[in-house]
Amino acid sequence: MAKSALNRSSHRPEGRLIGYARVSTDEQTTQAQEMELRSAGCETIVEEHGSGASRARPALARLVREIGAGETLVVVRLDRLARSVTHLLEVIEDLNTRGAHFRSLSDPIDTTTPQGMFSLQVLGAVAQLERALISERTKAGIKAAKAKGKLPGNPGIRERRPEALAKMTAVQKAAYGARIQATASQWLPIVRRMRPDHTWDDIARFLKSRGLDWTPERLRRAVKWMVAEGLADKNLLRKSPPRPPEDRLMTLVAGIHSSNPELTLREITSQLERLHERTPRGGTKWAPSSVKNLIDRAKRTGLLKVA
Repeated sequence: MAKSALNRSSHRPEGRLIGYARVSTDEQTTQAQEMELRSAGCETIVEEHGSGASRARPALARLVREIGAGETLVVVRLDRLARSVTHLLEVIEDLNTRGAHFRSLSDPIDTTTPQGMFSLQVLGAVAQLERALISERTKAGIKAAKAKGKLPGNPGIRERRPEALAKMTAVQKAAYGARIQATASQWLPIVRRMRPDHTWDDIARFLKSRGLDWTPERLRRAVKWMVAEGLADKNLLRKSPPRPPEDRLMTLVAGIHSSNPELTLREITSQLERLHERTPRGGTKWAPSSVKNLIDRAKRTGLLKVA
């Protein structure tokens, strides 16, 4: 009886296994990871090239957003997925909200089994303890400094010394530039294709549909930095001409279509109605033909690639 109960509790769900393989640079290959993932039963594998220290993972974001209930995201090792325990727990929480599961082939983490869930809970406790220890050490350091008559922080910054402020500004600018250049290959080609014909709002919405989290203000600032550094054409910053409402709809439909090309026209109409988007004529009910017209326009303008 006990054995049969254990087998039932350890039974894996019947859903699809989806592999995620990541390497840090374009020169590296995911071939070894793909072999292990296919051996584990993954028919679909999503590849990504990106640093483990960065959370800018459009392929992973799209995978988590589109994964279905009962399906399992599989990785060879935990470090292929997350840059920290906190990041790992956030990804798994996103999967749980969609009814999906997670499994690492080289680690005892498998959210489809009681043993794997226990290991995940241990990781969560470790992350919480780590945050508490850091907080306690910080508080103790500040208290000790105050007891010696010292104030926390950089004295030069606190006293507003010009040389210290200039140094801090230079460091911040360098760090900002490094972050922008590290992800530019993911979003700058799209900006070059769409500017200045489309507004920053339209481009930010299009990028978000592809898993890239940009606001219009942050995007404009990033492009302004690229132009100042001679890495982008200044024409990207030209003011956009007035655009009719259907052009905004074209950008939105193109973003939905490019994020998931398998969606049917009727499925896209359902998404538009859930977003309470009005048709080009101001109606509330979308027709597949209207969606097709917008997709065809997006292809003619170069917003979508022609298959």
